[in-house]
Amino acid sequence: MTAYKSYPKFFVSVDCAIFGFKDGHLNVLIHQRPYEPAKGELSLIGGFVQTDESVDASAKRILKEFTGLDNVYMQQLATYGEIERDPGERVISIVYYALINVDNYDERLSKIHNAKWVDIDNLPTLCFDHNDMVQKARRVISETIKNEPIGSNLMPQYFTLSLLQSLYESILGTPIDKRNFRRSISEKDYIQATNLIDRTSRRGATLYKFK
Repeated sequence: MTAYKSYPKFFVSVDCAIFGFKDGHLNVLIHQRPYEPAKGELSLIGGFVQTDESVDASAKRILKEFTGLDNVYMQQLATYGEIERDPGERVISIVYYALINVDNYDERLSKIHNAKWVDIDNLPTLCFDHNDMVQKARRVISETIKNEPIGSNLMPQYFTLSLLQSLYESILGTPIDKRNFRRSISEKDYIQATNLIDRTSRRGATLYKFK
């Protein structure tokens, strides 16, 4: 224990890039930073790791405080430790990304924390290195969604293929040919057609679901 005293101590924070699929676009939840440095500037959701919790537990706590949700799909993304990344103190940030259904989260908490959803393609300037965190998370999600059913965390229980294509296009940041997309989806064993019909569509499109 004595040897530890000779080493410097740093602050450890958790930053969460929380994504939701809203109005046909991939959105990220941001808020106005409530304290200095950069008070009032836009940032990702985050906070400091407490002495009585693990880093994962800290991320889950912060996510619950801002969304009201438990058991959310969340993955550790990266560690940011540049010496002067935070002008206040030496802060090492462990970054997570989370995918949630925007219909399920507690909007009341967003108002309390002065948070809002923004389209990832119209992301404003965030404080520190948070823009880079968002783009890195998007790249990881773009690769993961090609082979894993992580879209289930963002979509309603039943959906049309057109809505699903909008999700993929928004995440990948590029248009997808309709026929190629449907051919690709037909090869996924975790997406299946139901006997339900979308009554709001003109042609009565089939509704799908994730297994």
